[in-house]
Amino acid sequence: MKFKNIFKHFYLITKHRWIVFKLCCKVGEPLRGILHDLSKYSPTEFLEGVKYYVGTHSPITEAKNKNGYSLAWLHHKGRNKHHAEYWVDENAPDKNPVIPYKYAVEMVCDKLAAGMVYMGKNFTKEYELEYWIKEKEKTKINEKTAKFITEVLTRSSKRWNKSNIDKKEIKRILYKIL
Repeated sequence: MKFKNIFKHFYLITKHRWIVFKLCCKVGEPLRGILHDLSKYSPTEFLEGVKYYVGTHSPITEAKNKNGYSLAWLHHKGRNKHHAEYWVDENAPDKNPVIPYKYAVEMVCDKLAAGMVYMGKNFTKEYELEYWIKEKEKTKINEKTAKFITEVLTRSSKRWNKSNIDKKEIKRILYKIL
């Protein structure tokens, strides 16, 4: 484990959380932005993040590639309601319920912020939609929630700037789908 990775990883997750906070404020969910990903500072997630830090993609991906699993991910998805995996219960009558609005919105903000942080100056307005389209096929998620995310990311990809995501437009998309 490299000592400098402690600072790099701390900076990365803090920068990510800051971008999520700003986006969440734009969509009227500032509390979700404040609380977003606090578990990443816990020893379980932070230490694995430092150990597998690469800077160009999630350390969770690196841990999964090396070990076949990630303890940080198992910890993270069980504590953060903005991840589709949090809502999966194979033993429930509704195995993939519709994710409540505030968490679905936080999920979109999280996806956009992750793209901005990992892609840096190479981030394009289409990047996150393209990533989501591939990811969606592997994700257990309610169809309505998936449509919501796809629609928001599609609109963002067509006319990207940070100001085009706002509470009014997000609500319009949600009511159209539900």
